[in-house]
Amino acid sequence: MSNSNVFIGSLDQGTTSTRFIIYDHNAKVIGSHQVEFTQIYPEAGWVEHDPMEILESARICMTKAIEKATAEGHDVENGLKAIGITNQRETTVIWSKSTGAPLHNAIVWMDVRTSSICRRLEKELEGGRTHFVETCGLPISTYFSALKVLWFFENVEKVKEAVENGDALFGTIDSWLIWNLTGGVDGGLHVTDVSNASRTMLMNLKTLDWDKTTLKELGIPSGILPKIVSNSEVIGEVTKGWPIAGIPIAGCLGDQHAAMVGQACRKGEAKSTYGTGAFILLNTGDQMITSTHGLLSTVAFKLGPNAPPNYALEGSIAIAGAAVQWLRDGLGLIGSASEIEKLASEVDSTGGVYFVPAFNGLFAPWWRDDARGVCIGITRFTNKAHVARAVLESMCFQVKDVLDSMHKDARGVESTEKFLLRVDGGATVNNLLMQIQADILGNPVVRPADIETTALGAAYAAGLAVGVWKEEEIFSSGERMKIATTFNPILEEDKRKKKVESWCKAVSRTFDLADLSL
Repeated sequence: MSNSNVFIGSLDQGTTSTRFIIYDHNAKVIGSHQVEFTQIYPEAGWVEHDPMEILESARICMTKAIEKATAEGHDVENGLKAIGITNQRETTVIWSKSTGAPLHNAIVWMDVRTSSICRRLEKELEGGRTHFVETCGLPISTYFSALKVLWFFENVEKVKEAVENGDALFGTIDSWLIWNLTGGVDGGLHVTDVSNASRTMLMNLKTLDWDKTTLKELGIPSGILPKIVSNSEVIGEVTKGWPIAGIPIAGCLGDQHAAMVGQACRKGEAKSTYGTGAFILLNTGDQMITSTHGLLSTVAFKLGPNAPPNYALEGSIAIAGAAVQWLRDGLGLIGSASEIEKLASEVDSTGGVYFVPAFNGLFAPWWRDDARGVCIGITRFTNKAHVARAVLESMCFQVKDVLDSMHKDARGVESTEKFLLRVDGGATVNNLLMQIQADILGNPVVRPADIETTALGAAYAAGLAVGVWKEEEIFSSGERMKIATTFNPILEEDKRKKKVESWCKAVSRTFDLADLSL
């Protein structure tokens, strides 16, 4: 389908903001709007969102994006063929089937309140921390939705009552959005997709269905769970009362999986998305690889009900861009996130300062929820520019840690060509960050012309389902590579090795600090 009046929408619900983007048939943006919403921190290490505020942010973004595109002369009302949804993963909502009201704020993916539940399960279950890895590819960790569901069961009376009465529905943010967009209490569809389901600890990676043994062991009733669908199929239509009523919802992916599609990552290719956290995924094709180096096995994408799944190895980094926000909001060293590049450029090194942003523990490949942030190597010579540069370096070192593990796990899957890292996300506009990343990796870093590949991937999935694009068009990345920006490493190998050794020493200093007295 090649028509100048054909449009696809993408609802991109992230950790700090919601966006709605409208693309034309050439995947060019013709209208978009973004709204930030409230981050709620009830206690140290706890992070919540208001699900109702997320819904309202989606409504505003849809309305404003359509207005902008229409003002530019695009007939969106008649040309919008479908929308795709992409969302922050693992963030958990439980709501009432009868009233539609959330029974508590959403518990966000980076929240660590479930640490004690994790420790308890590790002791009780025969396989300890890796008890469920063979089934779902994930270790027992505060990160994943199942543990958040158990916390709700044990700590929120409204949830306990609703579960007993058959009135509770569980979902990640995609499920919450789709249920409301398709009718809510008036026949809303309770679904999730394979990529989001693969992050709950409850889905069997081989069958792509909820695992009955896991549900029984954790005491989670199947009745609260959504139906699992593929990433690219017509799920349902947007109900009346929304700005795009009658439009099919035809794509749904967790944000990192959407970025893989947006980056056209084929088997053996990897991407890193830099947002609040950083997320590195390597497409392993039809091979589900169990990591022996601290990575997660997950579904990459399944582009159609009858399409075969692609699997991936993933390394998740809890704090990337969030460390820059902390410099801005917590310390006041910068007035806006964009200022960090200029400040860090005032010095040509960190002056021996290493910053490890283990604010809520460390994810891959360390998996230490007892870790806490450290800034070491400080001398009288240290100034705020050194700290700013150390913050940027911390993102790059964490990405290298994950990629080193991937290369060990994925021997035989990766291409024999020289490895390059595809990058996307808001922080990649920072040229200094991208150059530091290339230097620390010792490999090229490739930034596409459109860095918002998460939203683009959801649009591609929806467009694929309704015939706007074909799969070969989406994955023919040659033309896009021509207009991409490549950052090549310039740091000498011996300096790189010394810096990596110092980083590892700094990481070791973060362990066993969760119990420091206030």
